[in-house]
Amino acid sequence: MNNSVVNTARLLGAGLRALLVLTLVTGVIYPLVVTGIAQGLFPGKANGSEVKADGRVVGSSLIGQQGYSLDYFQPRPANGLGENSVNTQYKLILSGATNLSADNGKLVKSVEEAKAKVVKDNSTAGHQVKPSQVPADAVTSSGSGLDPDISPAYADLQVQRVAERNGLTVDRVQKLVDDHTEGRTLGFIGEPRVNVLELNIALKDLVAKG
Repeated sequence: MNNSVVNTARLLGAGLRALLVLTLVTGVIYPLVVTGIAQGLFPGKANGSEVKADGRVVGSSLIGQQGYSLDYFQPRPANGLGENSVNTQYKLILSGATNLSADNGKLVKSVEEAKAKVVKDNSTAGHQVKPSQVPADAVTSSGSGLDPDISPAYADLQVQRVAERNGLTVDRVQKLVDDHTEGRTLGFIGEPRVNVLELNIALKDLVAKG
């Protein structure tokens, strides 16, 4: 056997050993260490920021859901998402926006229709919602289409309807919104927000208590 063959065999052997070591370190040890640290320090976030109600997982605080009846607070619209035949829990697993410009006719029409619906749905016998009161997040989807939060302004706009449909006082429902309003992260990042899933779970509990 000549030297070139021996050298080639040695190189192949060294390469194989390196591959096995790197596979073990990066494919087994590292993921286990990171997973262990995450589970130890941030178990909630590591497991998908699950939200539980009635002893079971009902969603994630990071992913918006659609399909609430008008008895509950409504989320942002979810326009621009593709068809989904895989995940049937959220029906929104395909993330995306409309990518339409602000002056696009289709977008303008959808916003006008959405605003009219918000006004109609949230106007009660003793409280008329004006189109000027409808905030932008009530009629437009977020960049991902999966935004779990709404603005305090949109939550406040829905208080009268939710109170009337559930036989609750406006003050009790407004307090519920106020209690679930989160401020800016670290005091300056982002905007104040209300998580719709968590708010609706609290609303359901409040209705059950009477």
